[in-house]
Amino acid sequence: MRSQAKNMLSYAQNMEDVLLARLFADRSDGFYIDVGGGHAIADNVTFHHYLAGWRGIVVEPQQALGPLYKRVRPRDILVQAIAGREEGVLDLFEADRFHGLSTASPEHTAAARAAGISGRMVATQATTLRKLCEMHGVGAIQFLKIDVEGHEADVLAGSGWDRFRPEVVLVEAIEPLSMADSSHRFEPHLLAQGYRFAFFDSLNRWYVSQEAADALLPRFPAAPLAWDSVTHLGEFGAAATDAAHPDHALAVTLQRAFFAALPHLPADILAELAGLTPDASALGRIASLFDGGYIVDGAETPAAAQ
Repeated sequence: MRSQAKNMLSYAQNMEDVLLARLFADRSDGFYIDVGGGHAIADNVTFHHYLAGWRGIVVEPQQALGPLYKRVRPRDILVQAIAGREEGVLDLFEADRFHGLSTASPEHTAAARAAGISGRMVATQATTLRKLCEMHGVGAIQFLKIDVEGHEADVLAGSGWDRFRPEVVLVEAIEPLSMADSSHRFEPHLLAQGYRFAFFDSLNRWYVSQEAADALLPRFPAAPLAWDSVTHLGEFGAAATDAAHPDHALAVTLQRAFFAALPHLPADILAELAGLTPDASALGRIASLFDGGYIVDGAETPAAAQ
């Protein structure tokens, strides 16, 4: 059951956006860098802050994930490359279906394939966070988030700590698939750059720059936040069928409008959307429930109109 006290919708996998909102509760805007952005909305750490007026750089090399960012997050700077130690070209394993397991780490590529995850190797442009910050004239950075399936140490090695110092750095610290602790790969580097370990949320390790430690360290909780303290996007079913979904009314309206328009859509649009070329009579039968062919009051099936 959803608590009536919940007043925040979390989009992140492990409530990272909730903790970030707590740390920066006194800021109405800010700048983030999201390395390994993944899907632009689902399981996304920075979407909550984007909606709140923040902006940043999102590094996501998987080309299929790019168009949605450009559509729904136009203030962000989308970089479809790999962040690493240096510029060049690296092989990216693009996992089928499980895009969260895509990686530039040969070790984790092998582990994914051994677990039966299919995919392909894609030669992908690599850059460094330092280069990106210089190129885009980045100033203050409130937080840097890194989730790159075993490639975290390489991202941090190219970060330019002498000039670009996020107040908070959160790094996924669990090996994909095995769930083993991976912090030994990157934590010594962060500590050497003047960052202090602050918190482990069961998935990520959080660090605070020594410059921001006095202000931010007291804001961390003693234990991971209660899962039911907020509402999670993943709690809802499909928007058109779950009446509790925040976009249910809009989804129903769009569904009806789309199906009613099916016979009138150009064939190339249908082919692009679903790879199908159905005949006009099939489209007409589908549309008839939504375009007035069936007069249905509060029902969704033709049988209800008989």
